[in-house]
Amino acid sequence: MGDFFGKVTDGQDPLKKLASKIPQFGGYIERQNRRAADKLLRETVAQRFEEQIERISRLQTDMINDGMIEWMDDIGQATRVMRTFVDKIRHAAYGYSGFFDAVKINEEELAQLYAFDNAFFDMIDQIAHAVDNLAASMGDADGLKAAIRHVTQLAREALTTLERRYEIINGAE
Repeated sequence: MGDFFGKVTDGQDPLKKLASKIPQFGGYIERQNRRAADKLLRETVAQRFEEQIERISRLQTDMINDGMIEWMDDIGQATRVMRTFVDKIRHAAYGYSGFFDAVKINEEELAQLYAFDNAFFDMIDQIAHAVDNLAASMGDADGLKAAIRHVTQLAREALTTLERRYEIINGAE
């Protein structure tokens, strides 16, 4: 998370840097920076999941071209779960509340949010490997079935992790 937060704070205009030195107002600026960093992080996660959805879409096209229509429902399910995750993470509540927001996130809860967000990057790697396996299994019906099931399972785990992230935010009210 440090890299995303650094990108936001490095681009701060001089007025914000000056204002951050004013007692109490600095905390507000800090929260706004965390908010912007969280948005950048979530957009990056969503984009990386989108890349895997695009890879699966290309595999679907190959499968159709090879007459493997019977797998479209199964692989479509995996894609739908991943799309749901992308849509939800793009529209998720920010990882840190604004100064006047009803929901306040303390530092411990913020650390938990960051842990969840880091887990998303691990999940992206796992899904990318699972999609590699899916591509490699195209000639083997049993392997293909297992590979599709694995991609779907990983996508569901991503959704579950995102729901737990929501629980942290909603529990902070």
